[in-house]
Amino acid sequence: QVQLVESGGGLVQAGGSLRLSCAASGLHFTCYFIGWFRQAPGKGREFVAAIDGKGDSTDYADSVNGRFTISRDNAKNTVYLQMNSLKPENTAVYYCAADHLMGRHYYHDWGQGTQDTVYS
Repeated sequence: QVQLVESGGGLVQAGGSLRLSCAASGLHFTCYFIGWFRQAPGKGREFVAAIDGKGDSTDYADSVNGRFTISRDNAKNTVYLQMNSLKPENTAVYYCAADHLMGRHYYHDWGQGTQDTVYS
């Protein structure tokens, strides 16, 4: 059974940084693409970033490109999302997700999410 556990969320002032972690178990980690998504209050879930199994290929939403960096440590079965220059509109619950295919929409397995709050 695939399990994804996010951590690293919290409260940060605008302009600050956070690093999220997604620890995975129950899967052959390098065979899975990992995506990060977020859902702000009153809004739908949106794609943030994704990375392939080897960490060679990444994809970012335009709104975070240049500020957020996705990476993975396959020895630790963990994917990271480094978020810099945070803005209040980045406040959301952030989720990681896993699938055999890389994309911006459908992922088969999801974590429970971690809350990030950016205040001005």
